[in-house]
Amino acid sequence: MSSLKQKITTKDAPDALPHIFSQAIVANGFVYCSGSIAMHPETLKIVDGDVAAHTHQCISNLSAVLKAAGSSLEHVVKVNVFLASMDDFKNMNSAYENYFGEVKPSRTCVAVKTLPFQTDVEIECVAVLP
Repeated sequence: MSSLKQKITTKDAPDALPHIFSQAIVANGFVYCSGSIAMHPETLKIVDGDVAAHTHQCISNLSAVLKAAGSSLEHVVKVNVFLASMDDFKNMNSAYENYFGEVKPSRTCVAVKTLPFQTDVEIECVAVLP
C-alpha cells in the first residue's frame, strides 16, 4: 500500500513530527500538504509580526513543500485556513490574496479554539501535480 502514496520532506519548511505526520503526501496526482504554522524552518520559532506576517510565513512553508513535491502554489485547488480569532480574517486575507495565481483555489476559513504554539493562523492545502 505504501507504493500508492509518497512521503514528501524538505528542509526548506519546518519538520513534521516524526512518526505522527508528514509534511505532505503525493497520491493519485495530488499533493496533500499538512497544516503549516508561521514557524521559520531554520530557527523553528514563530516569526515576529501580526497575522498577515504569519500568513506569509505559512504560505512560504507550504510553497517549499509543494516545490519538493513537484508542484507549486499556482496548482493549489483547495485551502483550509484555521484562525485563532475571526477578528484576524481581514488582515489574514490582506496577505493571502497575494498568492495562488489568478484563479484562486476553493477555500474554507474557520476559527478554532487553540492552534499549535499559541499562534494565530494555520494553513493547509491540496494541489495537483502539473
